[in-house]
Amino acid sequence: MMSIRTRDASHDDLPHIAKLFDLYRQFYEQAPDAELARSFVEQRFLNRESRQLVAENAAGEIVGFSQLYPSFCSVEAAPIYVLYDLFVAPDARQGGVGRALLLAAEALARMEGKARMDLTTAKTNLVAQSLYEALGWTRDEVFHTYSRRLAP
Repeated sequence: MMSIRTRDASHDDLPHIAKLFDLYRQFYEQAPDAELARSFVEQRFLNRESRQLVAENAAGEIVGFSQLYPSFCSVEAAPIYVLYDLFVAPDARQGGVGRALLLAAEALARMEGKARMDLTTAKTNLVAQSLYEALGWTRDEVFHTYSRRLAP
């Protein structure tokens, strides 16, 4: 296990987050696009549309990030976070970075009074699923998730 420190992202962190975000998108079979990645994470940060957390190794290098979007659960009539993005640099995997980011996100959500956190991951991402389940996340067996692409 490597020494990991998590914290809220600052504006200075955005270039590092953008690099990881571009790799994250490639993991989900999107074409590399450094400018799109930079613009997207910067806009979410500047517009305060998400909370971004970073994980640093002992040398102070950013080796992972997570991005949380505020939302609401109508059934519970309460605010929640959607943990949409979580990515660890390939050379930092298996070192506790993902675990540290998840625990930091949970602590933030509790501190801000969120009722729960939701996330989705690819059915093939078994490594991530095992981490989520080890930390007490439960797979939804009640609801189906649907999406519909909207033409511009």
